[in-house]
Amino acid sequence: MSAAVWRVLRRLGVSLVTLLGAVTLTFFALRLVPGDPAFAILGAGRQQVDISPEVLAVVREQYHLDDPLIVQFVLYLGRLLSGDLGTSYVQEQPVSALLVAQAGPTLALALLATVLAVVLSLVGAVLTAGRRLPSWISSALELVLASTPVFWLGFVLMLVFSVWLRALPIIDGGDLRSLVFPAVTLALPTAALLLQVLRQSLDDALEQPFVLTARSRGLGGLSVTVRHALRHAAIPYLTMLGFSFGALLGGAAITETLFSRPGLGRLLVESVASQDIPVVIAVVLVSTAVFILVNTVVDLLYPLIDPRMRERAATGARR
Repeated sequence: MSAAVWRVLRRLGVSLVTLLGAVTLTFFALRLVPGDPAFAILGAGRQQVDISPEVLAVVREQYHLDDPLIVQFVLYLGRLLSGDLGTSYVQEQPVSALLVAQAGPTLALALLATVLAVVLSLVGAVLTAGRRLPSWISSALELVLASTPVFWLGFVLMLVFSVWLRALPIIDGGDLRSLVFPAVTLALPTAALLLQVLRQSLDDALEQPFVLTARSRGLGGLSVTVRHALRHAAIPYLTMLGFSFGALLGGAAITETLFSRPGLGRLLVESVASQDIPVVIAVVLVSTAVFILVNTVVDLLYPLIDPRMRERAATGARR
């Protein structure tokens, strides 16, 4: 078996184990939360309203809630493997339909936030790498942004640009202007982390012998950084970008709730509050799958960016 095929099989196996782990932890964590899912199915949520024991017994039997927890989990996995994500307890709709309806706003938010984070981090790192004073100033700003809670940052942006300056709307109106605040709120902390990683990698690359050779040919500092050092510093940056996408998905729950936007994050928060177990597990499953997909794409980009990785892969294949 070739090294490439083995790598693909190993990646597939790790992905399946990760998805199974996400589903398992979410399922049992939700069932350990105080409350009876039968009340959520009957539209009572967590409130123990006056519902006859006979009705509760029928619902529990219909949804296998009276079976042992491990039996419920096995039954759920069986439905999941057949492509059935279940039906929402609260909205009484197929979970797959709810996910499709809410995926678009979250995808638009995550993509715009990613683009903003990448642009800000690339520009900031290129302009400050190898420069002591700009690096110190940038590091202080990055520390503040990276340690600021997303909820508080979004609140400050709303206060300044919506309440004081009246430049952008607070509540989502379905247009591009309504997407600016949530995207910037998500992008700033992510850009701060990416900028730290990229600038450190650029500083290390600028100390390598090939940089001295490039400068001896008359190239300026900015040209050397962009044309030579940036490629050598890209691998750690891409790795952090892949992991940061998971933080963007997690931050979407807070941001969509704060700015009253539709999306998977807000759906997740509302479903947890109402104990809508099928929806919560499905959102976690989809988010995990997207995170795995993004990091797989990042891994595939490594050999395209760094020729040394292609050479090592070819050497390993010949062996």
